[in-house]
Amino acid sequence: MDPRLNTVMAEAVAAREGPRRVVTWDVSPQGFCSEHEHVTRANFAQRLAALQGWEFAGAYNAGQPTQGALYFVPSDTLTDPQHARAMGIASVDDLFGGVVPHAFVATKAISHPLIGPDATRPTGWSTRLATEIGDAALPGFSCFSTDDARGAGRALFDIGRVRLKPVTATGGRGQQVVDDVHALERSLDAMDDREIATHGLVLETNLEQPETCSVGQLIVAQRVVSYCGTQRITRDNAGAEVYGGSDLQLVRGDFDALLALVDPPPPLRRAIEQARRYHRAVIDCYPGFFASRVNYDVAQGLDGRGDWRSGVLEQSWRVGGATGAEIAALEAFHQDPTCQRVHASCFEVYGAATVPANAIVVYQGNDPETGPLCKYTLLDPTPHADTP
Repeated sequence: MDPRLNTVMAEAVAAREGPRRVVTWDVSPQGFCSEHEHVTRANFAQRLAALQGWEFAGAYNAGQPTQGALYFVPSDTLTDPQHARAMGIASVDDLFGGVVPHAFVATKAISHPLIGPDATRPTGWSTRLATEIGDAALPGFSCFSTDDARGAGRALFDIGRVRLKPVTATGGRGQQVVDDVHALERSLDAMDDREIATHGLVLETNLEQPETCSVGQLIVAQRVVSYCGTQRITRDNAGAEVYGGSDLQLVRGDFDALLALVDPPPPLRRAIEQARRYHRAVIDCYPGFFASRVNYDVAQGLDGRGDWRSGVLEQSWRVGGATGAEIAALEAFHQDPTCQRVHASCFEVYGAATVPANAIVVYQGNDPETGPLCKYTLLDPTPHADTP
């Protein structure tokens, strides 16, 4: 172990009960480290520090002494538990995000079973997870070889068209929908076998014109907030369809409180129950997992047979698209102890943006990679304290 980590761990244990310094942490220079993502995380970290009465200390620098315990806002889910513990991250009280025992657990690959008992798999893979998730996910398979992917595609064509989802891509980028075996073969031939072997490829029943629900929960300063709502799609500066924001109902309390206070319509209630089942299954099947911020995307729509389906697509245990709304709700609950429920909407607008006067702006600028982008949140000014 790096001697510097021993120092960090000792300082964290000694100062754990006192005030902390909140820092952002770029876990990997390849992941979520564009200009707008850096600025966004810094905004969130400053606000999380203010909520807890702590100091915001900027970006974490492993080469500098820490001077006390830290609270981390990492760029991604942490996939090395030993390193996390050495950094002083031992529970949900130590970060805004999550820790998993294996890197693949942080990806959409865990949402589906393997094609068979002899299928290729990464070390640590739990075959029990798919059983516990059950119909909380859409029909699909996770594959770690092109041969397995061919078999998975053929099995899924009985239902209808098949969606191919690279595991490392986010925001819907890189996905393809194939109509038949020939289209599947062409798509697989164009893919990197090593990428599939290392990270996996998801093949999933395609839904026509689906609506994507967001279900999530966060734990900050011993305060639990749960939420549900729907996502919006927009087009980025290149014209591709990407995440455009979320409209959420957020409540003080756990998922039971969410169901009681929001009283969602049957499809949204179904999404909440599926997200809960998925979350419990991960906890049961992957010891060592914990997260203070969880978000589950649940797709609902018609499959190729015309049957309505609902299922968790993937999880997020890091700062995400809905975090602007999440922190706005935390601030509202902090400011008004009687407030039990709020409505918040977060927006990601590419190109020219007209920002409402009452918006909480998280980022507005011309990102060198993304182009013109504005990210902001609108919070319902009237807390829903007494009404469902």
